Amino acid sequence: MHGLEAGENWMLTELLESGYAKDKDLNCAEQILQGANEAYGLGLDEDHLKVAAGFGGGMAIESVCGALTAAIMVLGRLYVQERAHESSRIKDLTQELFELYSKEMGSIHCAPLKENYRTPEGKCQTVILKAAEILDGIVKRETI
Repeated sequence: MHGLEAGENWMLTELLESGYAKDKDLNCAEQILQGANEAYGLGLDEDHLKVAAGFGGGMAIESVCGALTAAIMVLGRLYVQERAHESSRIKDLTQELFELYSKEMGSIHCAPLKENYRTPEGKCQTVILKAAEILDGIVKRETI
């Protein structure tokens, strides 16, 4: 596992709520991956962080929310040793992430999330913070 040690105090949600990335003009996926890199100590450099760029806006076609796709990237970085097929862990964690998010927000897709939660002043911050909150819960439980 990268970064986190049991008992450390780290919360992506708090970091994002504190205004992290507010002046960086990051999309939803970039906010989650860059924030998680900071909060969880993932050890990703600037070039690695670029992998999230194309996932904003539901992969630019309002498909699965970019905040969720970046959250999957974070789970992979934290809990996959060499490849996904080594166990069912990443699949199970991804399914849990989607189920919890859908239950709380009504969808995992960008278009209805934007329709229901996006505001001119806050943009998709509600959507992003909910993804961060659910990711924090999973990471906290899995790291203990």
